[in-house]
Amino acid sequence: MPINYQGLALPVSKKLADALNYIITQNDITSDSVTINFRDPDYSAKNGGFHPVEIRLEKRNDVWEFCYITDFCYVGRGFTAELAKDLDFDFQAGVFQNLFGVFPIEQATDIYQIWEANFLHTHKNIRPFDEVIL
Repeated sequence: MPINYQGLALPVSKKLADALNYIITQNDITSDSVTINFRDPDYSAKNGGFHPVEIRLEKRNDVWEFCYITDFCYVGRGFTAELAKDLDFDFQAGVFQNLFGVFPIEQATDIYQIWEANFLHTHKNIRPFDEVIL
């Protein structure tokens, strides 16, 4: 089943859509929604690493649609550090959120392109993920 990546408020690439479609196909997802989590088990507030990422897709008219893409990071230091949204591209609500506030999603075009390129580079060998929520 295809993933709609064209005509969105942000320039989602075919490469990202194909990678996510591969994951959905390999895991035989048959529900009407899926939340895919990418996690680096070595990521920590102290040592850094690759940020956890969550991507939600919902099926509409036999096509997967993007709901949101959220990138998380640790905020704070030491034992008070907690995982928080770093970048949140919410396609359904039409907003972009970062640590500085909430903005119209169209204002996130440049940062989205940088984020996506980094994400695809980090996950160039897409592998089974830690968690899928149906």
